[in-house]
Amino acid sequence: MDPGKHTINADFFRQLDRFSFMVNKRVSSVYAGSRRSVNSGRGINTVGFREYYPGDEPRSIDWKIYARSEKLYVRQFEEDKSLTAHILLDASKSMDYPEKATTKFEYGLMLAMGFAYMVTKDNDKFAISTFSEDVDISEPRRGKKYLFQTLDRLETTKLQGRTDIRESIIRYRRAIHSRSLVIIISDFMDSLDSIRSAIYRFSDHDLILVQVLDRTEAQLQVHGHTKFMDLETEKDLKTYVSDSFKESYQRKLMEHMNSIKDTCYHVGAEYYAFTTDVPIFEAFLYTIDRRR
Repeated sequence: MDPGKHTINADFFRQLDRFSFMVNKRVSSVYAGSRRSVNSGRGINTVGFREYYPGDEPRSIDWKIYARSEKLYVRQFEEDKSLTAHILLDASKSMDYPEKATTKFEYGLMLAMGFAYMVTKDNDKFAISTFSEDVDISEPRRGKKYLFQTLDRLETTKLQGRTDIRESIIRYRRAIHSRSLVIIISDFMDSLDSIRSAIYRFSDHDLILVQVLDRTEAQLQVHGHTKFMDLETEKDLKTYVSDSFKESYQRKLMEHMNSIKDTCYHVGAEYYAFTTDVPIFEAFLYTIDRRR
């Protein structure tokens, strides 16, 4: 990656201070970050009472209520629970496109760092791991120092290999020990079977998929005799791009994207797609607004 092409700086993080990252409530019984949950026992603020049940902590009993009513009630508290965010960023060779503008990897890195920053604001743990044919697993930690150490590491990441989401997810899944927020950022230029396998393996987590494409991939703009190069295999393909070719390409791309979206919908995961010409903060705003 060319360090001079990205736009991650102090102003980037200041802009992110305008946003609040909302975590899906369906896993709030396991984690909550700044997201509150109500439990009996120790906590921050008393929010109510309920009748005592065998197994409740005796220290949570409110003896003043017992003195008045001769019935056992336990205090309920508003508790904070910590969040762990696992962000997986595609670092395969296909993400190193285009050559003279913001690459898909650079755009994906801005998304990954933005999500990590918003998690860090709540003093929660995060890890940004990269994957291609294999996965480079990072340990979840908290704090802005770790955030900037992560940025330094990712700025020097060498993009190589092909995308193999299935095998990468199989390995990474072993590193997650409790329900977490999982964000996968990729162009998803892999087989649907591989992508579906990854989605189902993470279906018990709060899962977000973000597909990043260049505008020239989303809307084929060439015409006539053209030479394409597969960045992952470095093989050339010479063909004639006709109007019918473009229509077929567009149809297959939409089928691919819709299949990913449908699988996400089936398991309760979220799916977003952006091209790299979409202003990065518009992408954040759209994602966060949808999660509210």
